[in-house]
Amino acid sequence: MTMRKGIWFGFLFIVMHTLLLAQWAPYPTQGVPPGVPKDKAGKPNLSAPTPRAASGKPDLSGVWENPPCLKDPCPAGSREELLPLAAQFLEIDWEMEQPLPLQPWAKVLKDARVKTHGKDNPDAHCKPIGVVQLHTHPYPRRIIQTPTMVVIMYEKDGVFRQIFTDGRPLPKDPLPWYYGYSSGKWVGDTLVVETIGMKENWLDFRGSPMTEEAKITEKFRRPNYGNLELELTIDDPKAYTKPFTVTVKQRIMLGIELFEFFCSENEKSAEHLQ
Repeated sequence: MTMRKGIWFGFLFIVMHTLLLAQWAPYPTQGVPPGVPKDKAGKPNLSAPTPRAASGKPDLSGVWENPPCLKDPCPAGSREELLPLAAQFLEIDWEMEQPLPLQPWAKVLKDARVKTHGKDNPDAHCKPIGVVQLHTHPYPRRIIQTPTMVVIMYEKDGVFRQIFTDGRPLPKDPLPWYYGYSSGKWVGDTLVVETIGMKENWLDFRGSPMTEEAKITEKFRRPNYGNLELELTIDDPKAYTKPFTVTVKQRIMLGIELFEFFCSENEKSAEHLQ
């Protein structure tokens, strides 16, 4: 527990330091932007109905953050309450009833990564992280929705994903990319996205592996104004004996803009990861 708390409080210091030093100057839309539904007291009503795009589909647009645990607020005295950031960033299977269905070699690899406290984690060395870690990362992300594409802009190193919703098929035998190739379609009020062609990476801070054979299916749902639910199914037969599914819950951030953050700028930590 001491090692776990140390890792998380280190991340918290970085996040808070960045938030304090890199804010936009005051602007009228900060606080409660126009168009945000309000309750009778004039406060933001995050339980208000889901906003809709011109197509009638849910509008996923907004700046989103990860709460510390799936049950928000975290239950008093729970292990999640000790963590200042999303628990699934540390362990993607945090809320799963069964352990990850790791292939034998993948279990050996993860155990070795845990034993060395994740010193080889790409995020710790300012290298690109994978799609799953981008969903659970403590830094916020902005979703921009158009009729033919959903773009996710991540404050983490200013990276982005393009999710095409114009009906194009996934490529065959694609050149691997860090975030792969994503094609989505609406099934009722759920945006279903399939992603392939990703480079080998980590699923979480503790080193659950992901190989280039992985296929990720994401189901985006916005049940009301203030909340976003992502159901992630990871199908990676090289690293896991069967597909598994986790749910990531995010909440909207009002009056917040993304700003530049580059992990590699003035980076001084990697030399100490021995």
